[in-house]
Amino acid sequence: MNKKQKKMLIRILVSAALLGALNYLGNISILPQTGMLRFALYMVPYLIIGYDILKKAWKGIRNGQVFDEAFLMTVATIGAIILALYSGSGDYLEAIAVMLLYQIGELFQSYAVGKSRRNISELMDIRPDYANIERDGALEQVDPDEVEIGSIIVVQPGEKVPIDGVVVEGSSTLNTAALTGESLPCDVETGDEIISGCINESGVLKIRTTKEFGDSTVSKILDLVENASSRKSKSEDFITKFARVYTPAVVYAAIALAIIPPVASLLMGNAAAWNVWIYRALTFLVASCPCALVVSIPLSFFAGIGGASNAGVLVKGSNYLELLSKTKIVVFDKTGTLTQGVFEVSGIHHSEISDEQLVEYAALAESASSHPISKSLQKAYGKAIDRSRVSDIQEISGKGVTATVDGHSVAAGNDKLMTALGVDYVSCHFVGTIIHLAIDGKYAGHIVISDIEKPHSKEAIRKLKASGVRKTVMLTGDSAKVAEQVAASLGIDQVYAQLLPADKVAKVEELLQEKSENEMLAFVGDGINDAPVLRRADIGIAMGAMGSDAAIEAADVVLMDDDPMQIAKAIRISRKSLRIVYQNIVFSIVVKLLCLILVAVGVANMWIAVFADVGVMILAVLNAIRALFVKKL
Repeated sequence: MNKKQKKMLIRILVSAALLGALNYLGNISILPQTGMLRFALYMVPYLIIGYDILKKAWKGIRNGQVFDEAFLMTVATIGAIILALYSGSGDYLEAIAVMLLYQIGELFQSYAVGKSRRNISELMDIRPDYANIERDGALEQVDPDEVEIGSIIVVQPGEKVPIDGVVVEGSSTLNTAALTGESLPCDVETGDEIISGCINESGVLKIRTTKEFGDSTVSKILDLVENASSRKSKSEDFITKFARVYTPAVVYAAIALAIIPPVASLLMGNAAAWNVWIYRALTFLVASCPCALVVSIPLSFFAGIGGASNAGVLVKGSNYLELLSKTKIVVFDKTGTLTQGVFEVSGIHHSEISDEQLVEYAALAESASSHPISKSLQKAYGKAIDRSRVSDIQEISGKGVTATVDGHSVAAGNDKLMTALGVDYVSCHFVGTIIHLAIDGKYAGHIVISDIEKPHSKEAIRKLKASGVRKTVMLTGDSAKVAEQVAASLGIDQVYAQLLPADKVAKVEELLQEKSENEMLAFVGDGINDAPVLRRADIGIAMGAMGSDAAIEAADVVLMDDDPMQIAKAIRISRKSLRIVYQNIVFSIVVKLLCLILVAVGVANMWIAVFADVGVMILAVLNAIRALFVKKL
């Protein structure tokens, strides 16, 4: 509880204690039942609890913004006090109790919003305060904004990684929970890329920065979350417009309720009963306050965005949260989204020697190349390359390489190389890059290198369909054979292959034309070439951990751990938030209308009106807070 909330709590307790004491003194006849002394004493707790509402109402009147809840509460309570003075009853308890209960409701609301903001502020804790630069053998703390690209920074155990970069020295374990919502630690070593916002848990790391602080992951995340509330959903816009129309309407209705029945009674020759109808009009104003709607709807979205952020899903605005809930078609890029985007040895077939020997010969023969295929073979070999074992390396463009390894003639390449050398080879029916090997002119087997599916991709597609997504599509620049195999393996409904970036946009355009008006299409990608499609889709979802800056900038939703499982979770979070929003809208309006009718016909008194205002607001805010809890979705 912050200072402002503590101050309000003290005001509530003091006012309630004074009100209770005055009521007790009146009941035992120590305090007079009427008169100015009683009035003056009761005004003390009223002003203690209500002075800020009175001040706010006066400012609103001066600025021409009359119709708000402060104005309604001021008119209603002052009117009730005037009625008590006019009638000579000396009953000020009701008016002060209304203001007291209203302030209790405001305190509860403030605490609920604060809880939601604290949830967001946990994410803000990833903001680094400094970066360590080594100068003259000592570490110097500098502002991260002052660190240039290519600088070497030192991150010690327990410190946050301040800027994106590459590890040049050291190994450690990183805590990425603040970024991804994932509690499992991540191991890094020399050569690994590292993103800002992680916490270094063990060894000392030296990192060569690859971005400026303003362009680093942590800065972009903070910017996304801080600006999310500026993008309002249709539901929030509806509430804003509703309040603008509703508030003056109920004020005029209250005026009509106070004037028309007494005047009509006079015209019919009966007593006017002004006290009764003015009291009903004032009660009508108390009951009409739209606090539950005005407070709980934005809070529901804010809580949903906060809960999603803690789960590693950054939503750039409540409008996108609302659109996400209506997603029925999900279109995926393949490489880096559903697959790891890293080529690895996925199979060794028809080997005439041991699998380990076959990989060893291939890695040594390819050791002079910087091609991803060569790197994949070297990674599979898993040992340092001894270049002294290799000689006479010749690269044959479009076919492969030949070399002498340990005195043996080795040829490693595609089927064209085997044909050119006159070596009978065995065709491979697996999808991927096939590296055939011939040793001393004889076929030795082949190695399959392919892009590996992400561990959760298949389960992600299943969960999306379980969440109500009716169609999944994959767009890729890869060959049709590779694309179809990946799609079949993952259970994707439709696949389009050999597409350029412009072709992907065209396909998304076609899919947008085919869907119904109430359905939303989401595109999931990670590369620079995906940025145009992310912009064009109803909802753009980017892989944030290692996705390109262009993709993250173009997207509406960012997944911080690159796990496609998070897509279904994001949709479930959005749907939970929207369910809560609709529940609050329906509940608030129905209860309000019912209470207003009961007040107008004289069935409900001021206490029922208080429940209609404060009680409904508290219940709606409690319901809104549920949007924070998304871990089990």
